[in-house]
This record gives sequence, structure tokens and C-alpha cells, in this order.
Amino acid sequence: MAAEKATNESEIEGEGEDELDEEPGEVIESAPPLNVGEERQLGSFGLKKKLLKRGHGWETPELGDEVTVHYVGTLLDGTKFDSTRDRGEPLTIKLGNGQVVTGLDQGIITMQKEETSMFTLPPELAYGAAGLNGVVPPNSVVQFEVRLVSWISVVDVCKGGGIIKKIMEKGDRNEVPGDLDEVLVKYRVALDDGTVVAETPEEGFEFYVKDGHLCPALPKAVRTMRRGEKAQLVVQPQYAFGEEGRNMSNGVHSIPPSSLLNIDVELVSFKPVIDIIGDSKVFKKILKEGEGAVVANEGATVTISYVAWLEDGTVFEKRGIDGEQPLEFITDEEQVIAGLDRAVATMKKGERAILTIHPDFGFGSSEVRRDLAVIPPSSNVVYEVEMLDFFKEKTPSEMSNSEKIEAATRKKEEGNLLFKTGKYQQAGKKYDKAADYISEDESLGDDEEKLAKKLRVSCWLNRAACSLKLNDFQGAIKFCSQVLDIEFHNIKALYRRAQAYMETADFFSAELDIKKALETDPLSREVKLIQKNLKQLQAESNKRDSKLYINMFARMTRDTPVATKKLKVEKVEDDENVAMEMETERLGDSSAPPDGEMVVDSC
Repeated sequence: MAAEKATNESEIEGEGEDELDEEPGEVIESAPPLNVGEERQLGSFGLKKKLLKRGHGWETPELGDEVTVHYVGTLLDGTKFDSTRDRGEPLTIKLGNGQVVTGLDQGIITMQKEETSMFTLPPELAYGAAGLNGVVPPNSVVQFEVRLVSWISVVDVCKGGGIIKKIMEKGDRNEVPGDLDEVLVKYRVALDDGTVVAETPEEGFEFYVKDGHLCPALPKAVRTMRRGEKAQLVVQPQYAFGEEGRNMSNGVHSIPPSSLLNIDVELVSFKPVIDIIGDSKVFKKILKEGEGAVVANEGATVTISYVAWLEDGTVFEKRGIDGEQPLEFITDEEQVIAGLDRAVATMKKGERAILTIHPDFGFGSSEVRRDLAVIPPSSNVVYEVEMLDFFKEKTPSEMSNSEKIEAATRKKEEGNLLFKTGKYQQAGKKYDKAADYISEDESLGDDEEKLAKKLRVSCWLNRAACSLKLNDFQGAIKFCSQVLDIEFHNIKALYRRAQAYMETADFFSAELDIKKALETDPLSREVKLIQKNLKQLQAESNKRDSKLYINMFARMTRDTPVATKKLKVEKVEDDENVAMEMETERLGDSSAPPDGEMVVDSC
């Protein structure tokens, strides 16, 4: 067949292939589609395409795919030298495998199903200087009228030929399963001689991708498949049962050593499984997709129904089922266990899912009594949840200026209530949200900006107070610094940042902040108290340092005991002086508040 690459083809074609460093069709990827009757050059090597009949859809084959085509090959004067139509049978080839001349490979990958086009090939992309068996003269420009009947996409799953997948029927959507997902597949496995050695029941078989099934090739191939896709796999022994094969047992067919397998497989469906926290402690398996793309997120008011049970199947709670009222709560408010809270915030309206929750995000290490059963300590729990509805507050971009200020004020007040009850983590989130509502915005008027600035400062100060309670001293320094960037002498920010610096042993920075605070309010009892604490910490630090230096110098100057003794005497005198100063300050400030007292800014 003349369209197929001739064995006596000249070396020019081989050289031409090496020179084709651009992707076929690269030049026209962004060009508009051809109109019927229009001709265009493809690439820079002289290949031309004229569209004779439009195809269907938008997909085109790729190099490596198996295509079935009808074609008629002619010289420029109209002389026919090859035709599948005359033979009454289309040609099936693997693109890019050297089965046809290079120009045809490059042309066919631009075609849609049922498209008919005329390709004009220069000699370098056709039969070169040698021509073809007397029917195509040397250095001839030739033309092929081609109709793309169909094609089968071929995928080298492992990029080494170990698992070749032929897509017999494309799936829907673009999602493919991940390692955590649970898949439902049907398959039929045969040896190279046609002997069937494994087959699923009619309803298929379900397994988690990460757990694998049958042989290494199956989960690897399934990871590349779309829902509803049907494929044929050719599996080399290293991805099947290797050199050992499989012995017959319990009705399972044996598989000889080093056997190649042919597997017909269909991905019927799969249930996505999501690691909500990222540490394998809260998993969500989606049983039913929700509506649209919007999820509840943090701070949404949600309404859910659920059944909850222990790993042994004991049901301990129901809501919205069997006459029970649904549960309504606000996410990220610690109104339910953390695992349920975090997972529900990722759900869409109408979504149904199974949650598997570790004790760290469930009921912890204590025994807990619920409506229908007692939950033993350190129990994993399972919830089947349906998102009935949720309501989300407006985002800042959806609000007017007055709404932003109102929302920020409300969130700050909610944070204050949480702070007073010791829920510092949640209070901090409220202050963060409040500050987000009134971040610097050019659209705010002068009066609005003054109010927003006051709110921002208040939220940052309270956020710093939360950080101190949570021993997040770097966080406290950050939020106080934000305040001090716009209010250089804010005494609360200086006071709290000094506390954080003291906790991180940065006594020099703490001393600077205390001095600035006392410049602003020389009579502040709180600041004087931490100044006293700072001096005590400095004295203790100096004492530790002196011991370290004494030991170090003792080793270095063992033969000079007089110098060491003098160092000790001087250090003792310094410590006594510091102690006298602290006692004097104590007598002059007996009304100072207890150490560590903190007041949340309610302004």
C-alpha cells in the first residue's frame, strides 16, 4: 500500500523526522478553525491541509493512537497511485509508528472524527528522493484525500510499555480517581491464548485504589480512567503476576509464570475520598455529589441530617432521621466535634457523605454518653451526613461600607465573648475576620476610615491578647507591631509586645518597649509591674551567665585563682544592687495588679 512508508525510502525522510523539533500543528494551535474549502500550511515544512468536509466534536487523535482511515493518494497531475476505497477496506494504523509517511501522521492528528481533508505533502514528508516503486517519481509532491473514520486512544500508562491501555469507550467528565478513592470496576482477564483466568460478578467489584486489587496493573490503569470509561489493557508480566505466576486455589484459576495478560476493564463509578485535615484523621467519602460549586465554608449556618455510629456498628446518635429534627449549627464555632465541623464546612448543598473521624477530632480519650449509646474512650466514629441547606454571610466585596463596619463590629464582639469564656483560638479567628472586613480600602470616606482604623487597632490588640494566652509569642509580636506601625505610642501594644519579648528572652527589645510605654504613661501600674518582672528576669539571666563564664574562665585560668575570685565578688555586688533597686520600687508601688492580668479591648 503506497501510503504506508516504503522500505526503500530515502534517508532524507529520516533526517526530516529528526529535524521536526516542533510539535505537529504547533504553528496553528491558536489559529481559527478552517472553513470548508480553505487551505492552510501546517508547520514550517511545507505540509498543507485543505478542509473538504467538517468532522464531529472537537477531539483529535494523538501520536500513538490507533486510527482507521480511508484515503486516496495522487500525484499533482491527478494520477492515482493508491486507494483504500478501491480495495473496499479502510486502513488501521498506529500514528507515529512509521507505518505511513511522516506527512500523513502529521496531518491526521489535526482531524476530527468523520472529517475529510486533502493533504499536500512535499517530498521530504512523503517519499523523498527515492520515490515509490516506480509509481511515485523521485522528489514528488503528492496529495492524500483522507477521511478519518474512527480512532482508539492508546495510553502508555507507565511510560515504559509495561501497561498499554486502549480506550474503547470514553468516559464522562474529566475527573479520574485518586489513591484514597473507592472505585467500582468490572473486568475480564485473559491469557494471551484467550483463556479467561479472572472475571468480576455482573455488578462489578469495589475497592480502594490505594489498597490495590488483582495485580499491580489494575489500580495503576484505573487512576487514568474517567467514570464510565471502557478500556483494553495489555499487561506485561512485571505488572501482572511476574515470574512466579499464580497457583490455583479455592476456585481461582492459575496463571503461568511470566504471563502477559489482556484485561477488559470498565470504571463503572467511584466515590471520591478526601483527607479533610491532611493528616489522615478525618476522611470524607462522597456518596452523592452536591449542587453547584459553592461549599459551606467556615462561619456558615448549616442544617444537616445524620446517623452516627461506632466502628462496631453501634448507632449512638441520629438527627433529621426517624422523626428527629435536623441539626442546625454555625461552623467553626466549636458547637460540634471538630471532625464533623471541619468536614461539613467542605460540603455542598444536597451532598451526602460518610465521615470517618479519629478520636483527636472526635470525642477524645474520655467516655461520652450520647442519645442512643455510650462512646468508649479513644473511639473512631463514623457519620453519614447529608447537607440539607446552609446560609453564608456576605463576603466583604459584596458589602457596602456601612455593612463592612457593622459586620466587623459584630465579629469583634463575638470574639470578646469567646475570649471571656477561655476559647482563645476561636476568639482569635473572630478578630481576624473582623479585621478582614475593614482592611484598608480606598472607597472608605474619611469618617468611615477613622472608625475602621479604630476597629482594626482594637482587633489586632485583642488578637495579640489571644496569642499570648495561646503561648504564640511571635504572633503577639506581629499583631502588636501592626498596631504600632500606625499608633507609635499605643501603650497596650507596647505592653503586650514587651510581654511577648520577655517570654522569648529578648530582654533588650522588651526594655525598649517598656521605656516607650512609660514615656506615654509614667504612672501605669501594669507597665511598672512588668518592668519589675523584667529586671528580675535579667538578674536571673545574668546570674546564669556569670556561672557559665566562671566555669569557663576557671578552666582557662586554673593557675590564676585571684582573677576568678575577683570576678565572683564583683558579680555578687552587682546582684545585691539590683535586689536593692527592686525592693525600693516594690515599696513605692504596692497597689500594682497581679502578674499576668490582661484586659480585652472592648472599644
